[in-house]
Amino acid sequence: MKKFSLFIFSLLLLAFLLPNLSFAQTVFKVSSKYDADIKVYVASSKYDAHLVVYEVSSKYDANEDGRWFFTDSKYDAKKKIFFVDSKYDADLIIYFANSKYDAGWRDRSKSHLLK
Repeated sequence: MKKFSLFIFSLLLLAFLLPNLSFAQTVFKVSSKYDADIKVYVASSKYDAHLVVYEVSSKYDANEDGRWFFTDSKYDAKKKIFFVDSKYDADLIIYFANSKYDAGWRDRSKSHLLK
């Protein structure tokens, strides 16, 4: 009976952890704003950005807090993004950081866009 309880507990724990892993920010760059989930503007300063982004080399290093992995396929992506030329056309303003430690939200009011 004790082994069965441990098994059930493990399954429940796994059920709660798996949805959190799906929040990893794998993104795909689309060529049309009509195909995009989010329109993104790249700011020249991190102080103008909602989110400071660091591009990671593995989808397993990606997360909702600014570590993005760019996929080669839109089917592997959590979000499809289109880069716009004006911040006034953007849903989200980002800044690309040179260090993963700089990645993160500067304005969490836009975090719902990546959920």
